[in-house]
Amino acid sequence: MTARFVHTADWQLGKPFAGVQDVAKRSLLQQERIAVLARIAAVARETAAEFVVVAGDLFDSPHPTKATVAAACSAIGAMKLPVYAIPGNHDHGGPGGLWDQEFFRREASALAPNLRMLLSPEPVETPTAVLFPCPLLRRHEPLDTTGWLRSPEPSWKSRFGDKPRIVIAHGSTQGFGAGGDDEETDDAGDNQIDLLRLPAGAYDYVALGDWHGTKQVGANAWYAGTPEFDRFPKGTDHAPGNVLSVAVSRGKPPEISAVHTRRIGWMTQDFAFADDAGVEQLASVLQRQLGGRAGEDLLRLELTGALGLEAATRLEQLLESYQARLLRLKLMNRTTVAPSAEELAALTQRASDPLISRVASLLAARSGGDSEDAAVARAALRLLHAEVQHA
Repeated sequence: MTARFVHTADWQLGKPFAGVQDVAKRSLLQQERIAVLARIAAVARETAAEFVVVAGDLFDSPHPTKATVAAACSAIGAMKLPVYAIPGNHDHGGPGGLWDQEFFRREASALAPNLRMLLSPEPVETPTAVLFPCPLLRRHEPLDTTGWLRSPEPSWKSRFGDKPRIVIAHGSTQGFGAGGDDEETDDAGDNQIDLLRLPAGAYDYVALGDWHGTKQVGANAWYAGTPEFDRFPKGTDHAPGNVLSVAVSRGKPPEISAVHTRRIGWMTQDFAFADDAGVEQLASVLQRQLGGRAGEDLLRLELTGALGLEAATRLEQLLESYQARLLRLKLMNRTTVAPSAEELAALTQRASDPLISRVASLLAARSGGDSEDAAVARAALRLLHAEVQHA
């Protein structure tokens, strides 16, 4: 018997995206996390999936807003096939949490009768598979939630026959976990999963959540990753924005296909200015990376090097445009701005305006080095240059 399903995780609906200052842009990012559920449903239809498995963190918090709960239930209900989910560290299943709240129960019943939250570590049989949920019942769990699976009950063999066994868990394995960005902190040391202690051959697929990139961590164990980007990538070992299409049979290696679902781009770019022509070179790099898009990308941009005064003005104009086009421009601008030889001569050798020449000469003399006074002098030279240009 073969089970076909979609493995996804880490939706984190209702994520605040506190690093995005613009309210409208922040709202767009939050709405996109709901919108991706329709793309997951499309993947399920296209791959003839029988159900969807969500390996934790449907919501970003155990206390999402009622509007977020209603929107989520509506999107899940629109999938039109069973959705089996466990709570993760963000929306853990402890007492008084979301899953016990009357409002959630009412909305799920009305809008998402196909959603089944698996809140107990006990087998759940479907027509084609057996699910072994390992829910997180608190945010920081010191014990391995898969521990109950280390000694399979003898009755399972006759009870479940040739149906494939699917483990659903949320946590860190082999040092892989959710990772952090400027909005999150790591839960290092908690929610650890030791896959090596699961009996060989006892389970056919391990559906994991917590690591936000798509990653294989065992012969039959995978992190699906978040289906929509939610942070700037760190390194090359991070592949978010997918769901996994899985076909698994008892005692056989699973067939896995990663399917792209993300729409929002989270990008990084480092650029060092060698000379003033670098501004135009940077503009070309960003054009190739971002094209003519607006409202679809976030960019972490780190700038180093040195620019003259006029080039620095051109850079400001370029950055102003991308501040408007991007959902977020996270800028680390370590560029040194100082007048070029030609610009300095134009300021200090003004026979028609000796006062400006004198002030510029004094500022130029103080602008060298890394001191605070030098930085102030360079900024003053830049302002003086701008005033002269517009005079």
